[in-house]
Amino acid sequence: METSLAGKIALVTGGNSGIGRAAALALAEHGATVIVAARRQNESEAVVEQIRTAGGQAEFVQNDVAQARQVEDLVEGIVERHGRLDCAFNNAGTFKGGPVHEMSEEDWDQVCNINLKGVWLCMKYQVAQMLRQGGGVIVNNSSIYGISADANASAYCASKHGVSGLTRSVALEVADKNIRVNAVCPGFTRTPMTAAALDDEVDGARIMGLSPMKRAGQPAEIAAAVVWMCSDAASFVTGQTLSVDGGVIAGLTPNH
Repeated sequence: METSLAGKIALVTGGNSGIGRAAALALAEHGATVIVAARRQNESEAVVEQIRTAGGQAEFVQNDVAQARQVEDLVEGIVERHGRLDCAFNNAGTFKGGPVHEMSEEDWDQVCNINLKGVWLCMKYQVAQMLRQGGGVIVNNSSIYGISADANASAYCASKHGVSGLTRSVALEVADKNIRVNAVCPGFTRTPMTAAALDDEVDGARIMGLSPMKRAGQPAEIAAAVVWMCSDAASFVTGQTLSVDGGVIAGLTPNH
């Protein structure tokens, strides 16, 4: 089957940079009309302009995924303008690190509100619309730390494990309703959020030591997996957490 998304209406949250930006570009390249939803207007409008310059269709909606009313309005607005929502990549996320005993409640709440509550809110309104229209596809951005863990990343790991569990649960709820729900679990990927760690002499060496391929991933490599999961080529795939990580998880999984 082909990965064409011609005529599809696709939403990307956090589509202004990194993996979200790459996914927005890739979905548009495969024929989808892309709604880029994010808080940062200038970066998002640049992505929209890049898509339009390449001959694609895109629009920007300013949005905070941690705010229920904004998410509800986002989905309703897409349906009002385009008639439906065919696929969604719930990508918006953030990271706050440090030892658990030093993390503030404010930082914990920020990470979990964006990374986990934000995905839940998006799915709540996306699923409701997809049930009304008779089907759709949702892809959530989890992480290899939604499968494994790392020190000094308690809030991030907890939120991403939540996303992985949420993905599986909702996939089972709607599997017989022509709605597929999956998650992509990126490994160490070079984005604005990870650049400092990857470029740090000590952290970079530690990270590369965990990667069997001995390199960081590129956002476009994660985006390719998102396109596939949104397409009919993955029509029998639901409830899955797909690691796109250069072999990291395989190296951590014990042999039985």
